[in-house]
Amino acid sequence: MGSYYNFKKVQVVPKAMDFIDIVLSKIQRKTPTVVHPNYQISRIRQFYMKKVKFGQDCFDEKLDQILTDFPKLDEIHPFYADLMNVLYDRDHYKLALGQIATCKHLIDSVAKDYARLLKFGDSLFRCKQLKKAALGRMCTIMKRQKDSLAYLEQVRQHLARLPSIDPNTRTLLVCGYPNVGKSSFMNKLTRAEVEVQPYAFTTKSLFVGHMDYKNLRWQVIDTPGILDHPLEQRNTIEMQSITALAHLRAAVLFFIDLSEQCGYTVAAQCNLFESIKPLFSNKPTLLVVNKIDSMRIQDLSGPERARFDALVADGDVTVCEMSTYTDEGVMETKKSACDKLLASRVEQKLRGTKINDVLQKLHLAEPLARDEKPRPHAIPEAAANRIKLEKSDPNRRKLEVDLEVEGGGAGVYNVDLKKLYQLKEHEWKYDKIPEIMDGKNVADFFDEDIESRLEELEREEERLEREGFYDDAEVEMEDSDEEALMEAAKEVEKKKQLLMRESWLKKSKNRAIMPAKFKKRSPADMANAFAERGMDVEERSRSLVRKRDRSESRAALSREPSQALSLAREQSLAAKRHKSSVSVTRDRSTMGIKNAAQKTESEKVLHFAQRPRNMMAKASESDRRILTKMPKHLFSGKRGSGSASHR
Repeated sequence: MGSYYNFKKVQVVPKAMDFIDIVLSKIQRKTPTVVHPNYQISRIRQFYMKKVKFGQDCFDEKLDQILTDFPKLDEIHPFYADLMNVLYDRDHYKLALGQIATCKHLIDSVAKDYARLLKFGDSLFRCKQLKKAALGRMCTIMKRQKDSLAYLEQVRQHLARLPSIDPNTRTLLVCGYPNVGKSSFMNKLTRAEVEVQPYAFTTKSLFVGHMDYKNLRWQVIDTPGILDHPLEQRNTIEMQSITALAHLRAAVLFFIDLSEQCGYTVAAQCNLFESIKPLFSNKPTLLVVNKIDSMRIQDLSGPERARFDALVADGDVTVCEMSTYTDEGVMETKKSACDKLLASRVEQKLRGTKINDVLQKLHLAEPLARDEKPRPHAIPEAAANRIKLEKSDPNRRKLEVDLEVEGGGAGVYNVDLKKLYQLKEHEWKYDKIPEIMDGKNVADFFDEDIESRLEELEREEERLEREGFYDDAEVEMEDSDEEALMEAAKEVEKKKQLLMRESWLKKSKNRAIMPAKFKKRSPADMANAFAERGMDVEERSRSLVRKRDRSESRAALSREPSQALSLAREQSLAAKRHKSSVSVTRDRSTMGIKNAAQKTESEKVLHFAQRPRNMMAKASESDRRILTKMPKHLFSGKRGSGSASHR
């Protein structure tokens, strides 16, 4: 419906019981179905908690879809809001959506409460009963929304049948008493097929048609008939017309039937125009006199003519006469209404604030005078004295179109392209020009001075050669920017090749990469690292190495000299053994290999052993065999040949 809402895309609202069946079926299909009493209690709780939460999510998803699809009356265009108020009752509509929102909130609270209770379930039976109670309460809440869901489904069906009306586009709004020719006028202008009958209130709702005028798209709205009585007494059919008149920016065409064939007097129709005239404010208004084939304005009697003249006395109303029966004045009425609406829309835009923003972005460039010398317009005399072409003049010059008609028409006549050639002799125009003459190309000798020019060019070439002009041109500047750029490019390419070679060498090492924490570090590296952190290495090492009072060194001094010497020798030997036990990392890919041939063979074996798995069990890429035609896990079981539906 216009650019605001597409009411035809609102999803179907299911009935309450269908709603419950959809959700319970989805829970059964989408959640695990097998649980045993010998499972751990935490697993059992999780099993039933998942069902409760999944049920909550299913209900929330469906209810959210309903709340999102249906338009909110406070957020849409006032025309839509009032039209829905007239058709469906604003309070009833809001109450139904509010009950759906409350239902969603209650289901969330039920799921939250029972999820908390399931955390304390001590057996499979108790968890199952809690799950059953939670889903039961959710279904009971949904059953209570039976009436709201049924009402919203009826609203959805009616919304889908409403016409698509854009409240901001160029619009012609047709209104008036019933049976005055509104629908017939719309059928003349547009391709809409509104029902036309000789009784009142044939049109019971708004109808929309479209037409083109001045390369623009217009919409024409046919409204139901309006009777002259107070607003409170008007029914739903009439209120649709009042809503359109109140909210749509359109040109209003008020139809009046002076012949009174519609069943209402001229005075009653004038009274209706005056009663709804406040709705025409700030809108171009046309008073369309229809059925002039039966009666015109000049045929009115004295009192009726005076009453009619009073309607158009203020000058804001344009009077148009037409007859949809004879088509007299229909196109003139359309043109007048469209032009008046376009002028009104332009005037409103000029009064708005947006025009200032547009004008600030525009700049009119005017050329400045170069000097004070006057430069009047120069029109060629032949163009100024040229006689204006008149198709009816028998002495006018013949155009190419006339020659085409005389020459047999399109497809037969050939355009003469040579007649406008400018040559010394008129007879030369149609001479055949040879391409080769005396073994030479004619195009090379079309100039009379070609030989003298050629001799002059040869003399100039000889002079340049004697002066050494071409010799100097071969010497290039050594410090040119191009040469420097080429040198820089060569350096960049050389550096790139070195980096690529270095990266390849790093990757080609066939050995296990040692982690950084196991790599050897020298004492100097450690000292530098401590120095960067602002720590004194010597002071720290003395504090760590220094023994306590009862240390091994003091105990060694208290021993006899022979015992102290033997202890020192044992420590020295232990240090040597530890040093000799540290081995150097070797390349394991070459261990046990005598020569290059064995290394090549071992690499082939390694390649074959580390080839990627053939996950699909195919012999090659072209293998399309199906080894097992009927897999057992798909074609065996205890299920019968009956229906697979369990609900």
